[in-house]
Amino acid sequence: MAATSLSYKYKTANILVKLIVINVAVFLIVNLSSFFLSISPQYFSRWFVLSDSLNTLLIHPWTLITYGFLHFGFFHIFFNMIWLYWFGQFVLTLFTGKRLLTIYLLGALFGGLLFVLAYNLFPVFAESRGYLIGASGAVTAIMIFIATYTPNTQVRIFTFTIKLWHIAIVLFLLDLIRIPSSGNAGGLMAHVGGAVFGYTYAVQLAKGNDIGKWFENFMDWIADLFKPRTKKPFKTVHRTAQPKTKPSKPKDSKSDHQKKIDGILDKIGKSGYESLTKEEKDFLFKAGKED
Repeated sequence: MAATSLSYKYKTANILVKLIVINVAVFLIVNLSSFFLSISPQYFSRWFVLSDSLNTLLIHPWTLITYGFLHFGFFHIFFNMIWLYWFGQFVLTLFTGKRLLTIYLLGALFGGLLFVLAYNLFPVFAESRGYLIGASGAVTAIMIFIATYTPNTQVRIFTFTIKLWHIAIVLFLLDLIRIPSSGNAGGLMAHVGGAVFGYTYAVQLAKGNDIGKWFENFMDWIADLFKPRTKKPFKTVHRTAQPKTKPSKPKDSKSDHQKKIDGILDKIGKSGYESLTKEEKDFLFKAGKED
């Protein structure tokens, strides 16, 4: 009964709650497997974390998304989920759950792309290897998106009233400042990638250009692949007794009958109904009653 209740609550929850549940579930699976089954977290890393290697990315392209659901540290997932829930609620007050999911996934995608490009283009990363995990890039995309779209929305923190764009700009600038000195420069690059996407998406959407629509259509297409095909039920056919009919006239007689009707109709077409004789009128009248 409890399992059924939890399943029902998950199915009826909004997309924001579902994203948090998925992240927490993955975190628990990885850490509990490591503890009880002596499976190293690196076992999961091979398949789901995003590597800075272009060759690895070509073999595991799905890691551009899956890394955004993987966390190894408690405080890492805790603060990511707090920010996701807080900023995600603002998005859901104005937009659909599908748009929130689009921002999350594309934020992770663009954050991951900037991470890979940085490690392969910037000389400062030439002597190091990097792996990316966590929802930070996706959460940053959501934060910057809503702060750009509704910058003057006010929130109350303790005794202070502050606007969304103030919070977003402070957090974003902190990320930029920490890049040179932080030991997590790759992760901060993912924050920047998500922020750039969130800002661009909001600006274009305000102009009437939905640059995420193609991704929503793609998600719909993927969802349709897993929908069960409904089969049409078989129809039960009941045989009923055929009504008795008058014995048909001989084929030749019917043919002569039709020929006479056709001749009368031709005569009407050429000379009008009044040109018919009384016999022809009576015959046509009887033929009409028989049909």
